[in-house]
Amino acid sequence: MTAPIGDQTIVEGGDLVMALSAEPDRLDPTTSSSLYTRYVMQTMCQKLYDIDENGEIVPQLATDLPEVSEDGLTVSIPVRDDAVFADGTPFNAEAVAQTIDRGLNLEGSSRKSELGPIESITAVDATTVEVTYAEPFAPLTAALADRAGMILSPAALAANGEAFGDSPVCVGPFKFAERIPQTSITVERDPLYYDAENVHLDTITYRIITDSNIRAANLRSGDVQVADTISTQDVDGLMAEEGINVLQAGSLGFQGLTINVGNTDGVGAAPGVIDTPLATDTTVRRALAMSIDRESLVQSVFGGWYEPACSPISPASPFSTDASEACPEYDPEAAKALLEEAGVEMPYKFTMQVSNNPDTIRFAQALQASVTEGGFEMEIQPVEYSTLLDVQDRGDFETIQLGWSGRVDPHGNMFNRLSTSTSNNYMGYSNLEVDELLIQAAEANDIAERSELYGQAVTQIQEDNPIIYLYRLRNLTAHTTNVAGIETFADGVVHLSNAAFVETE
Repeated sequence: MTAPIGDQTIVEGGDLVMALSAEPDRLDPTTSSSLYTRYVMQTMCQKLYDIDENGEIVPQLATDLPEVSEDGLTVSIPVRDDAVFADGTPFNAEAVAQTIDRGLNLEGSSRKSELGPIESITAVDATTVEVTYAEPFAPLTAALADRAGMILSPAALAANGEAFGDSPVCVGPFKFAERIPQTSITVERDPLYYDAENVHLDTITYRIITDSNIRAANLRSGDVQVADTISTQDVDGLMAEEGINVLQAGSLGFQGLTINVGNTDGVGAAPGVIDTPLATDTTVRRALAMSIDRESLVQSVFGGWYEPACSPISPASPFSTDASEACPEYDPEAAKALLEEAGVEMPYKFTMQVSNNPDTIRFAQALQASVTEGGFEMEIQPVEYSTLLDVQDRGDFETIQLGWSGRVDPHGNMFNRLSTSTSNNYMGYSNLEVDELLIQAAEANDIAERSELYGQAVTQIQEDNPIIYLYRLRNLTAHTTNVAGIETFADGVVHLSNAAFVETE
């Protein structure tokens, strides 16, 4: 999972180049939805909390874990007194309060449903933020270990408003330097950073290279030093190559087949009516789920490097239960019988939009063959990744194959995606029973109680199938051995903040 510097000799300075497998969306933590944005923002925008290599939440811009009142309604967060934003604005509790408020109230915010039923946010003093809730909300700390906890410069917000993402300003080891659309993003060392002595690189350039074969070739040539999402077809060869190392981390996220059951007016709007059997009839969606042989697909397409998934909760999660690990049976004959019961013409035809990278298209083609056995005929429509995110937001799809990089708390994998009219509910899904179970789980503090509630929610979700969960990635990140200090954890983010070039023989 990590390539530690250890006792290697650091070569100070230099420009590290990382190959990104897709282009990030806007560099605004409040509105972004792309994993690749998280890669870039991680170096520029520190969070109140982070996760470590064991998946534990640890303070970053906060100085300790939150203190929660006995009734669970008041949360006190202590923050640093030695940090400065990249534009020279002092970091303090007021800036924290303003950022959280923006996550709650900015139109188009993707963070609102992650933060829970907040009633007020107050800067008690320069180093203490107090958050008051209408109901207890256990997932707050985990939310603040991701984009909701990236604190933004008040001066930059005042100057740029909704255009903040064009030139973001935060507290971090690096600061924004340049973006060339569809080509690269560059960040440079920030001399104002409170721990600047442990930052070794001059700049990091994130180069957009969507083709996995070209990413691997650039690693071999030394034109890039780090590359994310190594193809399972390349990983064995790269692991055997002198001068290249491959980091591996399991995933808290999932890849799934998202079905548009009601997203007629854009994500977050009230669900509408889509008059197709796939959108309206759970029997048809259940038949589709039963037509997918996850085990065979993962083995044949990914050589066993990835794992089948049937749930938004990873088996490695402390919240995992038998209910959340249950998997729909693969039974294509029973799937055909369900389609007959639903009274639809076979083969039932539908279209799936996918990212146009080689690995995803290979999986889509294998999935296409699999569902044929169950009485379906699937058309594959490849789309450029950033366009696919827009398509997902607008609801301009029948089905779409995209993933989620995962969060340490199941709330981050479920509530904002599966509760009615939330910010990442791209399906337009609405089930009041699921809504209530997810609210109850967020209000409980006992892990066993929360796990039971999440398991009940998964059972209902598998009845409705607005998302058919398919597989879980292994995060594969390759780097040249003249670079160290790289980390990759189960949240899917590659950490380069303390990376450095090192002397090699």
